Amino acid sequence: MTPPAFWTNPQARFWPALLAPLAWGVANVTRSRMRRSGWLAPVPVLCCGNVSVGGVGKTTVVIDLVQRLSARGRCAHVLTRGYGGRETNGIRVNPARHTARQVGDEALLLAKYCPVWVGGDRSVTARHAVEAGADCLIMDDGFQNPFLQKTFSLLVVDGAVGFGNGRVLPAGPLREKIGDALARANALLMIGADQTGAVGHNAALPVLWADLDQGDIPQSIVSRPCVAFAGIGRPEKFFKGLRGAGLSLVRTLSYPDHYAYKQRDFERLLALANGLDAQLVTTPKDAMRLPPGFRKNVVEVGVRLVWQDQKVPERLLDMFLALPV
Repeated sequence: MTPPAFWTNPQARFWPALLAPLAWGVANVTRSRMRRSGWLAPVPVLCCGNVSVGGVGKTTVVIDLVQRLSARGRCAHVLTRGYGGRETNGIRVNPARHTARQVGDEALLLAKYCPVWVGGDRSVTARHAVEAGADCLIMDDGFQNPFLQKTFSLLVVDGAVGFGNGRVLPAGPLREKIGDALARANALLMIGADQTGAVGHNAALPVLWADLDQGDIPQSIVSRPCVAFAGIGRPEKFFKGLRGAGLSLVRTLSYPDHYAYKQRDFERLLALANGLDAQLVTTPKDAMRLPPGFRKNVVEVGVRLVWQDQKVPERLLDMFLALPV
């Protein structure tokens, strides 16, 4: 779905007020669910989650932390819901066999870096991962999932949008009340400058700072006109990053998050690119949802996480690994 405009407008009154009873119900159901006691894994569990729907950069954070853990000689496995996929029974992702329609685009992307397990019940996937040799677990999302106890919870926030209008679904973009989420978090990771004052909601919570930096741009497309398309949480972030990296975007096309591209979309994109003598460009997550025959026409350009203080993530992992399980 495309988020309604009032989700990011704190001044909007009509729709948030109208939807307030439903939002109250969602908040209370989530609060009740989170009172459950989940399975305690025999290895440390780090959750990278968020309080709002839509993309904030969690998967990029997970990739960064997995690579750092690997450099330490740790065997980290990632647990994810597999959003957009049909396989929800706790399976290990096999990039050679699975597609995005089966396990989700994020799971396929993460499987390039470490073992990944998909399933709604994180206690099930956690057990499978531990049995397969994981000595630590990273949850990509799952902050509101009560089935697995977290050793450390990192709440990731997009500095540009913060907590939106501060209201719970469907009156706003939040999955639960801000106070409830911050009370369970061990630290807050702010991606980009805090443009909405999100940090001020809990002065006692440690705040870490990072930015998303555009990945390497292939030299072959630097001087070419480009048609960029994306079906992620905030496509405009991707387009802005490409322009900032010097690419000439002659057209941009936005699709809903985790959008399942169809044949008519491929035909339209190819027609646009051919008509403008341009190169098609998309994100690595979108590329996971493209068939091989079409993917060869597209250049992937990703982002990487840049910590404002490079010592911070290592201290974070020191703390995480030292905590009792």
